[in-house]
Amino acid sequence: PGAGVRLLPAALLAVLLTAPAAAQSVPDLVTRGVAAFDARNPAAALKDYQAAMAIDSTSYEANWRASVAAVDIGKQTPDSIPDPARDSLYRLAERYATRAVAANPDGADGYFALANAIGRTSLTLGKKARVQRATEIRAAALKAIELNPRHDGAFHVMGRWNAEIMRLSSIERFFAKSFLGGAVFSQASWDNAVAYMKRAVDVRPEFIYHHYDLALIYIDTKQWSLARQQLEQIPALPLIDVMDPVWKKEAAGFLQSIANKK
Repeated sequence: PGAGVRLLPAALLAVLLTAPAAAQSVPDLVTRGVAAFDARNPAAALKDYQAAMAIDSTSYEANWRASVAAVDIGKQTPDSIPDPARDSLYRLAERYATRAVAANPDGADGYFALANAIGRTSLTLGKKARVQRATEIRAAALKAIELNPRHDGAFHVMGRWNAEIMRLSSIERFFAKSFLGGAVFSQASWDNAVAYMKRAVDVRPEFIYHHYDLALIYIDTKQWSLARQQLEQIPALPLIDVMDPVWKKEAAGFLQSIANKK
């Protein structure tokens, strides 16, 4: 996330965590939440999903969607900035996703939401805990793909999972594998990072974040031409995610910075 992203006010978090239940049915509230989410308003969506859960706490749709919405609110605050409100949202997202998986063990979206939430939560933890949680992220994302072989979100999580591990130094990876229980780190590679992220792009080519993160992987591996191909597509893509305006701006900056690299 780049400049211009506003911190989440504590007052807003308090409102979200105490959203009142409306006198509507669970399907109606979920439908309203989806409309708000599609309008890039995850805060309003979360309130609707929470209202649905106040009626039925085991609603699969309300729980997994609430998890994704909570992450989308939190991710507007950069990871580099300490922020208890954001961290609380990520933990809340993980609780909702866990409940979704319990409600429907055969639902791909629940496992994706869980992998997504754990991934965000782990960014707020120490190195040992992050290594241990990496195994959980991978397992949940792969389960989502097993249940839905066209789940672009799960492919993205796996692409980023591989990339984040490869971005560690060789010493850090060795230490994690040898002393922190991160044997699964040996499964990570840049080739896997590219393959998973390309799959996400193929399944949902209109989604900016897939192109953005694939471009970053290409930049990390010094594949400048391929990175430019991804970045050049972003300006024409529609705004879908709450962070899309930020990613469009950052993509333009990356494109400028690698314009002459060969």
